[in-house]
Parts: sequence; structure tokens; C-alpha cells
Amino acid sequence: MMKKLSFIPLFWLLTGHPISAQQQKPVYLFSYFKDNGQDGLHLAYSTDGYQYKALKQDSSVLKPTAGKDKLMRDPCIIRGHDNRFHMVWTVSWNEKSIGYASSSDLIHWSPQQTVPVMAHEPGARNCWAPEIVYDASDKQYMVYWATTSKGQFPETQDTTENAYNHRIYYVTTRDFKTFSPTRLLYEPGFNVIDATIQKNGSQYVMFLKDETRTPVQKNIKLAFSNALTGPYSKAGNPITGNYWAEGPTATKVDGQWIVYFDKYRDHAMGAVTSKDLKNWVDISDKISFPKGTRHGTVFTVSPDEWQKLTLEH
Repeated sequence: MMKKLSFIPLFWLLTGHPISAQQQKPVYLFSYFKDNGQDGLHLAYSTDGYQYKALKQDSSVLKPTAGKDKLMRDPCIIRGHDNRFHMVWTVSWNEKSIGYASSSDLIHWSPQQTVPVMAHEPGARNCWAPEIVYDASDKQYMVYWATTSKGQFPETQDTTENAYNHRIYYVTTRDFKTFSPTRLLYEPGFNVIDATIQKNGSQYVMFLKDETRTPVQKNIKLAFSNALTGPYSKAGNPITGNYWAEGPTATKVDGQWIVYFDKYRDHAMGAVTSKDLKNWVDISDKISFPKGTRHGTVFTVSPDEWQKLTLEH
């Protein structure tokens, strides 16, 4: 008598992690860079939000071509309302532009372009760590980043670390072809960088890095707003510990917030978790990322999308 063959999902075969058709749990992807970002975009995946493994044997899945320095640092990827993946990144240490590209499958990408978001500002020194968020109420995207402009906010100017003194700026767009004038998004009264925004009910929460060097902060804090473009509240107490942290990115895993970040002095990734955005527990010892991972963005894809991505990479 012929035995009935059992079907083993392709996802299980490829990763060793079974995902049933009934569950259809999302797969977490993490976009990141290594070293100085010169080799481009890297991707890692996780089925549980804790253990991340590199795609394509940890080699680049997209080489940078935008900007004069052709770097791809701080890659931020989101899924847009058009179901395309939209990515922005830091193209240089000292250019007035950011990089942008989009993809339907994270395999084939549109031509890379530079967006001169601070070209109008003579004193602008840089455009670092750009991110994107979609505003469903206004049916537009907000792109935001950190810039230091010479002579701005002298009350928090420090002579250390090349005298950088960042604030968060933004533009809006519906099509990534035309953009609004650049505006100031967040001025917390200190040197701030690496902002990332998530919707939480009717509020928006901004995870940000307090970049103050004297007296040293170098930690992750939260601010809140009832509108995407602000105003945002005063930053709260640090949610990270006695180490230098940067590049936060946040998601929910089984209904609980997890914020990943770069413990850049320790050359390791860290994470904290919370149920209420008030009480935080450090779970850095419970996560793992590919060696040499620098900060980026966490987002999710469906198991079907993941299967196609894995076959290509």
C-alpha cells in the first residue's frame, strides 16, 4: 500500500523553522550595513524576532550608486501604501542629500537617486540616518533625518566630536518625485539624531538618540505626539543602560514592543522590551545578529514573500 506523502513547507526546508498555512506569522527582516556602508545593503531574517540570520551569506544584496561617496549607511526600509518597499539611506558623511530607491520584492530595485533635502541650507554639514513613515490621514510619506547646520542652536554647541549639533528635519511626498520644503521636526534642546517613529494607537512615538557628549548621554529616549509632524513632547528618561547606544528601530513581537539598537562601542547589537512603553527590560542577552551588524530597520514580510526572497538570495 502506497504511503501518503506529507507536504513539508518550502519555508521549513529553507530555514528549518516551520510555519503553518494557518499561522501565516510574519517574518522579521532587518536591513543593515557593515563597516562604513561601502558595500551596500545587507538583510537578515528572523522567525521569532530574537535570532537573526544573514541572507546571501552576509554579502551585500544591493550595491550603492547614489551620491559622490557611494555609501549605503543607515538603510531604512518600509512597506508603502502601494505595497512597494521604499528605502532611504545615508549616502555620505558630509553631503546635503539622502539616497532613495524602491522595490516590489526586495530583489529588483529602481534606479538609485539622491534627494537634495538640505541643498537650500548653506550651513548644512550633513544628512544622516534618514527614515520614512506613511501618514494614512494625509495620504503622504514623511521622510526625516538629522542635520547639523553651522551656527544653529548655539546653546547646545559642543567642541567635541567635530562639533556636530544635530536636529531632526523632514519633508513630505506622495510619489518620491516631488517633495515639500524642508522643515524642522524636533528640537528637544539637545543634540539629537537617529529618530524613528511608530504609530501607537492614536499617538505617534519617536524613539531617538540623545547625542549629548558633555555631560555624556549617548542613549535612547522617547517622545510623543498626537500628530505625525508634531509637536513632539519633551524626551523622557533613557530606556537603554550604561553603554553607548544608537540607531534604534522598533517593532512589536507577540504584542510586546522590542527596540533594537547598536551598542557601537561594544561592537554588538542590543535590545530592550516593554508592554506599555514605560517600563523597559534589557534583553540584549536574548538576541543575536550577524557579526558586524550596524544599525538599520526592522520590518516584516509574509511567508510567501520570504520564500521568493530566499530563493533569489
